[in-house]
Amino acid sequence: MTHIAFPTPDPAILSRRGEIVAGLAALLPAECVISSEDERRAYETDALTAYRRLPLAVVLPRSTQEVSAVLAYLCREGVKVVPRGAGTSLSGGAIPLEDAVVVGVSKLNRVLEVDYPNRVARVEAGVTNLGVTDAIMGDGFFYAPDPSSQLACSIAGNIGMNSGGAHCLKHGVTTNHVLGVKMVLIDGTVVDIGGAHLDAPGLDLLGVIVGHEGQLGVVTEATVRILRATEGARPVLFGFDTSEEAGACVADVIGNGIIPVAMEFMDKLAIEITEAFAHAGYPLDVGAMLIVEVEGSEREIDAQLQRIGDIAKRHNVRTTRQSQSAMEAALIWKGRKSAFGATGRVADYICMDGTAPLGQLAHVLKRTGEIVAERGLRVANVFHAGDGNMHPLIMYNVNDPAEQAKAEDAGNEILKLCVEVGGCLTGEHGVGIEKRDLMLFQFTQTDLDQQMRVRAVFDPKWLLNPAKVFPLDGRGGGLSAS
Repeated sequence: MTHIAFPTPDPAILSRRGEIVAGLAALLPAECVISSEDERRAYETDALTAYRRLPLAVVLPRSTQEVSAVLAYLCREGVKVVPRGAGTSLSGGAIPLEDAVVVGVSKLNRVLEVDYPNRVARVEAGVTNLGVTDAIMGDGFFYAPDPSSQLACSIAGNIGMNSGGAHCLKHGVTTNHVLGVKMVLIDGTVVDIGGAHLDAPGLDLLGVIVGHEGQLGVVTEATVRILRATEGARPVLFGFDTSEEAGACVADVIGNGIIPVAMEFMDKLAIEITEAFAHAGYPLDVGAMLIVEVEGSEREIDAQLQRIGDIAKRHNVRTTRQSQSAMEAALIWKGRKSAFGATGRVADYICMDGTAPLGQLAHVLKRTGEIVAERGLRVANVFHAGDGNMHPLIMYNVNDPAEQAKAEDAGNEILKLCVEVGGCLTGEHGVGIEKRDLMLFQFTQTDLDQQMRVRAVFDPKWLLNPAKVFPLDGRGGGLSAS
C-alpha cells in the first residue's frame, strides 16, 4: 500500500466540468446532482480514509432508467465513472478521481418483491444489507451475508466486493446468495444476468459480476436467496492464553469436520478495546478469544458444543462461557460487530483482509505480531477465523506520515505472508487501491492480462472505476487493455 499512486487528471475533462455538470442536470432533477465543492467533499473518500480525491461531480439516480441515461451521456463524453454504494469499502474501492463522476445508488433503496415459496427477494441495489433481513424477518426469514457494516453497507457494495461476514462460514458469502442482477453497462445498455432461480440458461456470468469492484457496470437490482430462520442458535466464548493456541483450535475444529455457523477470533488488544466500548462481558484475563456459534435444535446445539469444547480442551482453553439468553447472545455479537468502530475510538488504523490456510493460522498470527512490532506499532486482530479471513487492524497516527508509511509497509508484508503460506490477498474487502500494487505478487503477468481482457469486453475504454484492482500503466488504466 505504500505511496499509492493516482493517475494524473485529464485537463481537458477538468476544463469542461461546468458543461458536464450541465449535461447531467438536464438528465436528473436538481436534488440528484451534486456539484458544489462542499457537498462533493462528502464523497471524496470511503472507509479507507487515508486517501481522498474530490470528484468532478456526484449524481444519485433514482431508477435504472436514470442510471442508463447518465452512463450513456458520460460514455459519449469520455468521462470516467466511479460507482458507489454506501461508501463503506475498506480497500478504497469507491474513492473517486478528480476527472470522474461518482454515480451513487443510495436512492435505489426499495425491496421490490419477496417470493417466499421460491425463497427469493428482488431488491434495488441501494438497499442496505440489514434492510433485506428487516423486510422479511417478521415472516421467519433472513438474508445470510452479514458483514460488520451491514447496518450501512448496500447490496451494490456487497456484490461489488463479494462481501462475507461472521456467519459466512456455514452459509457462504454474497456470491452464494445472488441469483441474478440487473446491470447498466458503460454505454447505457441495460442487461439482466441470471434470474430468480438456480442455473439460469446461457453463459453463467454471475461469477464474474459478483466481485467485479464496479469495473463492469453499475448494478441497480439484485435477486437474492432468502433463508428460513433456524430453530435456534447459541454463541460460546472460548478464552486461551495465546493467539497461537486459539488459531490451532480453529484448525482442529474444522479438521474434525465440524462446521459451526461462525468462528470469530479476537486477540487481547481487540478484546480490551471492544469490551471498553460494548461491555459485552468478554474475558479480560486471556490472550485470545474465539466466538463460536452453532445452530439447530437444542439437542443438536448441545452435541456440537460438546465436541467443540472437547477440542478446545486439547488446546488449553482457559475459560468457556455459553450465552444463556437471546439478549446475552445479541450482546456477544454486538461486541464483535462493533470491533472496528471501537478501535477507531482509540487510534487510526488500516484494516487488512488477507486469507491464510487454517493450518497456517497460528504461524501467521505470530508473524503478524512480529511484523507490526518491528515497526514500533500495535495491531489488534479480529477476524473470521473459520475460513482464515484475517483482519489485522494496524494502529497508527494518520497525522504522522512516517507512521502511516510504517503501517502500510507492515500491511504489505502481512499480505505477502498470506500469499506465501498458500492464501491470497483478499477475502471479502476487494482489491481496490489498497492491494492493487500487490496483484503481481499473487498473479503472473499472463494471469492479469487475461483478467483485463475480460474487463475490456464490458468497458473497452476503461471508463468504469479506473485505477483500481490492476496495477497502473502510464495511462492510468491497467497494465494492458488489449
